[in-house]
Amino acid sequence: MTAGIVIRDAHFPGRAPIEAYGNGGFRFADMSHRGSLLCLPSGVYGWEPADPAALTPADFVRLIAEAEGVEILLVGTGRNLRPLPAALRAALKEVRISADPMSTGAAVRTYNVLLAEDRAVAAALIAVD
Repeated sequence: MTAGIVIRDAHFPGRAPIEAYGNGGFRFADMSHRGSLLCLPSGVYGWEPADPAALTPADFVRLIAEAEGVEILLVGTGRNLRPLPAALRAALKEVRISADPMSTGAAVRTYNVLLAEDRAVAAALIAVD
């Protein structure tokens, strides 16, 4: 008996530069992903924060679990820069992660540069149309 279609969480097991963004998604590692991304040392994950306009520590549980391998978090907040809520900043500071919010485009470009320099960087990228 067959189990039918199995849907798995989107995950690419490795670090990869972002090749393109827009149209509601991203291209990386010769693949495309529709929706937002969380780029960590353990890989690139599909990421859907509960409310992209009001990020919370709960949206970053996977990042916080890998905090030891991350010094800088780039947060692509969409088309426009939005400050990070105080509770999120405090949670990241507690695990010694410096967070820099910026537009998604700026975050993608900065992530690629820091990744090429082999820095301890992670990125949370909200998809833009």
